[in-house]
Amino acid sequence: MNIDEIANNMKIKNLSKYACPYEKGIRLKEDDEDFRPSFYRDIDRILYTLSYTRYLDKTQVFTHGDNDHLSRRMTHVQFVSKIARTIGRALNLNEDLIEAASLGHDLGHTPFGHVGEAILNEISLKNGEGYFNHNIQSVRILMNIENYGNGANITIPVLDAIMCHNGEFALGKYCPQNKTKSEFLEEYNLAYNNLEILKKLKPMTLEGCVVRISDMIAYLGKDIEDANRLGIINMSDVPKSITDVLGVKNSEIVNTIIKDIINNSYNKNYIKLSDNVYNAIVELKKFNYENIYIKAYSKEQHEKIKNMFNKLFYQYVDDLEKGNKKSLIYQNYLKYMSDDYRKNSNKRIVIDYIAGMTDDYIVKQYKKL
Repeated sequence: MNIDEIANNMKIKNLSKYACPYEKGIRLKEDDEDFRPSFYRDIDRILYTLSYTRYLDKTQVFTHGDNDHLSRRMTHVQFVSKIARTIGRALNLNEDLIEAASLGHDLGHTPFGHVGEAILNEISLKNGEGYFNHNIQSVRILMNIENYGNGANITIPVLDAIMCHNGEFALGKYCPQNKTKSEFLEEYNLAYNNLEILKKLKPMTLEGCVVRISDMIAYLGKDIEDANRLGIINMSDVPKSITDVLGVKNSEIVNTIIKDIINNSYNKNYIKLSDNVYNAIVELKKFNYENIYIKAYSKEQHEKIKNMFNKLFYQYVDDLEKGNKKSLIYQNYLKYMSDDYRKNSNKRIVIDYIAGMTDDYIVKQYKKL
């Protein structure tokens, strides 16, 4: 058997006519391909990034070091991958594209979850570097930061699915939007300064739509279980109007939504929820925000994290402007990066560095200062 036959055997067969074929797995830069199909190779490249390794010590919602049973960013991306691949397999979509995007979708998340993201966004806007959003940063990591500033050269459909994955915006129907490589890059670049673009991003593939809705499915019920484990809420606090439709336990919620999607989306060029399931999801998201997410950090904890981010940011910017090569940012980060990466502004380099930190690492860096 020759290499072409091996490559063909590795491809998922009998794809839906609405699935993304491997032939559309174009990259930003020419690359020497091997026997692995394009999206399959993306999975490997993402798994072996340094950013993927750092998922292990990044907050999902709650930062409680003494409780090992809470979700971390690593477990969340695995949940997303499994849910999305289940839907993708049932709908005969490209599971390799789905898995690559699922595993890479949160690479750009900051330490301390969405609290850290909001703080870094404030810093970025204040310092003229545009909006900071983890989905855009995830793409930036794979295009410009990994491999010591040379990027991982991931395919456009995977990068696009990552960019458009934001599960914070619930929809009853998800329709892919055709894009060229140049249109993808235009959206990516505009997202730094245009909030409306960020809110309206749509994946170019049906697989991207699956990843987007799976991100939401993965955290809705799991966050309730984590909050219950910490005594923030009781499972019985969830309104009956939600549990009657979706179920009580996380496993029931996930199963209900997956089956609903498959029943309403099979052999269609969109991903759709039934009205009653969609309305229950909207109600559950609202319940979670009001009863879980705003209680994840006390006001005092939030201020401590904000102070930590700001102190580190301005110290590192000052170090780079003064050419202080003894600085932690130079010793631990910048000295390993490519000449091309060093052309970025000092402020952008510091944002990249802080965004990539784990919870434990940023605390240690702060203590060293």
